[in-house]
Amino acid sequence: RSDPYQASLLQDSVRRYLQLPADQTVLILHAKVAQKSYGNEKRFFCPPPCVYLSGPGWKLKQEQIKARELGEAGFRVCGYMGLDSMGSSLMETQKLSFEEQPDAKGFSCAKALYISDTDKRKHFRLVLKLFFSNGQEIGTFHSKLIKVISKPSQKKQSLKNTDLCISSGSKVSLFNRLRSQTVSTRYLSVEGGAFIASARQWAAFTLHLADERCARSEFPLREGYIRYGSVVQLVCTASGVTLPPLIIRKVMKQYAMLDVDEPISQLHKCAFQFQGSDRMYLCLSTDKVIQFQASPCPKEANRELLNDGSCWTIISTETVEYTFSESLACVREPVSPVPLIAALQLTGGGDVAMLEVQGEYFHAHLKVWFGDVEAETMYRSPKSLVCVVPDVSAFGSDWRWLRYPITVPLLLIRDDGLIYSSSFTFTYTPEQSCIPGQQVLSDVPQDSDKLLDSIHQEFTRTNFHLFMQT
Repeated sequence: RSDPYQASLLQDSVRRYLQLPADQTVLILHAKVAQKSYGNEKRFFCPPPCVYLSGPGWKLKQEQIKARELGEAGFRVCGYMGLDSMGSSLMETQKLSFEEQPDAKGFSCAKALYISDTDKRKHFRLVLKLFFSNGQEIGTFHSKLIKVISKPSQKKQSLKNTDLCISSGSKVSLFNRLRSQTVSTRYLSVEGGAFIASARQWAAFTLHLADERCARSEFPLREGYIRYGSVVQLVCTASGVTLPPLIIRKVMKQYAMLDVDEPISQLHKCAFQFQGSDRMYLCLSTDKVIQFQASPCPKEANRELLNDGSCWTIISTETVEYTFSESLACVREPVSPVPLIAALQLTGGGDVAMLEVQGEYFHAHLKVWFGDVEAETMYRSPKSLVCVVPDVSAFGSDWRWLRYPITVPLLLIRDDGLIYSSSFTFTYTPEQSCIPGQQVLSDVPQDSDKLLDSIHQEFTRTNFHLFMQT
């Protein structure tokens, strides 16, 4: 545990943070696969990796730097993005300049990144290094794994090779390239609640597989891999804006194939027909998204002729989000590695319940906090921390008289006071017999201490519940 005096000061800071969180969030969006370049040809990653900076903590940091008379220029965030160390070179690193958007988020993208044929890896990660313009390092952040492919598969996909298949509920990006020219690339995006085609920013969409037998208004979702001919729905992950139900069609030489039933693969050309319409397809026209009516093919009834704007390329995407708060700490070191919590597992019983925190980027200088209460924490590995669950009395409640569930946020805090928040919480739940409106104990026997102790052990063993906030 921390020194008692320092722990008391830190606890006060955590309480202030919980009352007014001032988080700084770094969000990285990138494609799940990347096409390898050959020779002198550079196949830039498409869609380009994007970085968003959000949260009130960035503004607070700006005010702190201004107070030190460094001026606003010292606050500007800049960075570099490249491939992780193996096979990386200065040629593969791109400088990022962030611009403020109308929603106050900082945005930048790396349009000129590629992987050459001299790099023999099958997977790699992107590395983002962020700095303040006064030279102070913010930290280093990694993308998720990206799979390297030589070119889009032209073969009929087998579900045995699920790496390249696209499953229901996964995130995708859609882009259109008129006359196969890179400069004409447009990405399906959302702006002001409307769908647009953007040359700069792209949105990640959750692709849901629908049950065709149900009415359009119901639209229940199904699991499984997406196949051509399926009814799907595209939902913007950032705004929640949705398109009407669509039938996804395979595209071959600018024809929509109506009789193809096979799994969809990465970087395939596809078209989206509005369900129940008369050959109407999702189409872009300059920066607008419109409906286009395809022409029937008189010689082949299983084909419909499309225009360039109705042919989309589909690719799976990944999102990784890092959140931290420097607002109450005197942080001299970079904030990285920023830990990411993936799951919680409760073990043990009796008077000691142990919680294993599973995830990535853990280290020995982290403590687990339940709200404003520090837990005794043991470092197990970069993917695992184990802590002792604090007794509910630490929150001012006696377990014997607990009437309502008590939910506290789960935090990871570094030795220097840097706070890493998470979407996880921990809930203390009263025994069923302790719910208001029910009699707790009518007659207390003489050996009540033993009885209460046994109830306590049973409660500790079976009645802690964990959940992740949606």
